[in-house]
Amino acid sequence: MHVQPDLRDPAMLLAFEGWNDAGESATSALQFINEAIQSVPLAEIDPEEFYDFTVRRPAVVQLDTHARRIDWPSNEFRYGSVDGSRELIIGIGAEPHLHWRSYCDAIVDLALDMGVTRIVLVGAYLADVVYSQPVSLTGFVSDPDNLARLGVASSSYQGPTGIVGVLSDRFQREGLSVTSLWAGLPHYIDAAPNPRGALALVQKVTECLEFRVDEEPLRCQAAEFEQKISKVVANDAELSEYVRRLKRREFAQ
Repeated sequence: MHVQPDLRDPAMLLAFEGWNDAGESATSALQFINEAIQSVPLAEIDPEEFYDFTVRRPAVVQLDTHARRIDWPSNEFRYGSVDGSRELIIGIGAEPHLHWRSYCDAIVDLALDMGVTRIVLVGAYLADVVYSQPVSLTGFVSDPDNLARLGVASSSYQGPTGIVGVLSDRFQREGLSVTSLWAGLPHYIDAAPNPRGALALVQKVTECLEFRVDEEPLRCQAAEFEQKISKVVANDAELSEYVRRLKRREFAQ
């Protein structure tokens, strides 16, 4: 813990690099919100217990000609006010390799200690979708009525899960309100970060938690990104044909 603030009606937002973060859209979305609310450091999780450093290696950073720093995988929690009457806690981390239950315990303990009652987890996955169509969102909510209110399709996914799925289950068993939102991104576009996915998540998170941020900078990034991808698709005959088939399939449905 860096500080011990007295927070007002806080909600917690979480995103994790790696398997849960196609196109870096989930982490980019929360980084954007961090900057928008001018968040400040709250806490961090020591990576020593939770990572295989031969898989996720620390990085050497050159500070100047005489000094270097080692950057370890980070799990940082920040907080900031959204409307002068309540705060958000935003956690961005790297999906751990080891001791997932202990890792989840640490995050749940932080949420309970800070008085959090609402959790929003965000992720992104690769799918057969048309790159130029609005980004589709699916999700899960501990209160199904909230999902219908948000206009998000219910996820029917079954299979291997990441830390987002495990944390969602853990929070629910603590009796907290949980919302999990996922952006579906085109699997044939190998580009990160993907600001279109980030924008879709920011818009839905702010709707879910009923606060506002200035989305215009992210909108501009998303528009520029779409233009670049359109050029890539137009110059690749095989890819253009694949996108046409996807459009025909969507139209038929």
